[in-house]
Amino acid sequence: MSHLIEKFLTSKVVFEGNLLNVFSDKVELPNGKEASREYIKHPGAVAVVPVTQEGNIVLVRQYRYPIGKALLEVPAGKLDKGEDPDTCALRELEEETGYVAEHIKKIASIYTTPGFTNEVIHLYIAENLTLSNPHPDEDEFLDVEVYSKEEIKTMIADGRINDAKSMLALLLAKI
Repeated sequence: MSHLIEKFLTSKVVFEGNLLNVFSDKVELPNGKEASREYIKHPGAVAVVPVTQEGNIVLVRQYRYPIGKALLEVPAGKLDKGEDPDTCALRELEEETGYVAEHIKKIASIYTTPGFTNEVIHLYIAENLTLSNPHPDEDEFLDVEVYSKEEIKTMIADGRINDAKSMLALLLAKI
C-alpha cells in the first residue's frame, strides 16, 4: 500500500469559516512529482434514523442553500469541538425533532466525499422515543415529518428522498 501514499510537503489556509476551513497543500506523489491538493477540513457530524414506538420514521425537511431547495433528511448535525458522536446524536435528535431516545445504536461511520473533504458522518438508529419539545439552532428552520417504512421506500424509489447520508442511514437501518 505504500506505493499509493502521497507525502505532505506544505500547507496554506485558503479560507477559515465558522463551519469549515479550506486548505491548499503541496504533496509529493508516489512517482516523485509534486501536486496540489485542495480540501476542506470538517469537524465531523452525526445522522440519526429515529424509529417511533409504532415503527414509523421521523424525518426533517430543511432548506439547503447550496442546492436551492428543501430536502427530506434524517436528523443530523455537526460535532461540537471535542464532542463524543453518541452525545451529539442524542443532542441533534432532540434539538431538531423534539424526540428523546432511550436507546441509540451506531450503525456505521462514513466519509462523505473523500476527494475534497475529511468529513466523517457517524450514522445511528434511535429507538424507544419520547416526544419532548424541539429546540433547533437559532439559524435552523425545519419541519418534522413522520412516515411509515413503506412510504420511506416509495419516496426513495421516486426521488423524493435523495440525500445521500439519509438514504444510506435508512438502508443500513434496514428501513
